Amino acid sequence: MTASTDQTSGIGKRRRAAKHESSDAYKRRRREIAEAAVRVFDRLGLQGASISAVAAELGIDRASVYYYISSKEELFDEVLRAVAERNSEIATEIAASEMSPPEKLRALIVAIMESYGEHYPLLFIYIRENLSRVSGSRTKWSSDMRQVNRIIENAFIEIVEAGYEDGSLRNVGPSRVVAYGMLGVLGWTHRWFRPETSQQSAREIGQTYAEMIVGGMQTGR
Repeated sequence: MTASTDQTSGIGKRRRAAKHESSDAYKRRRREIAEAAVRVFDRLGLQGASISAVAAELGIDRASVYYYISSKEELFDEVLRAVAERNSEIATEIAASEMSPPEKLRALIVAIMESYGEHYPLLFIYIRENLSRVSGSRTKWSSDMRQVNRIIENAFIEIVEAGYEDGSLRNVGPSRVVAYGMLGVLGWTHRWFRPETSQQSAREIGQTYAEMIVGGMQTGR
């Protein structure tokens, strides 16, 4: 649906009217739509999903969804941005804390894995998407999200380099390679982790990863 069609069909007016509902009712309905969209995104991927599929997931007509959201991309981007930005804030806080580098790495690995579990499967859908393919109206969002990614990556890199410098971590290779390796281990969890069936919680999995990775690098100093 194009912007012009949106305006001339009356959907735009109805969407504005929906926003004037009670704040709680409007937010509750948008949350329901967002939750349904996440399930659809998980099954079909962002490219294969559609507003029609989201409507079918909720058992309502497509026009009702358009009252609250203009496109699947807007919905995905809005929900994902808030989660990713919070993760970048957590990463920055951990990197700037008074903990030792090994403690920071452990905390950061667990925090990211917990976020994957808490917001499942949203972040796993996101890491499967190729941001370089995003264009048009989503270009600004894509650029912003790459910057958010860099903040998290740089937190890992900064902590590893600090550990190299003070001798608390063995220098096993370039800090960037090590950081990407850690993120890769966390990201690969999307291939098998399902909160509803996993025998271990996301936090427990994060703790296992932290012990496996940091335990293998820590010098004991």
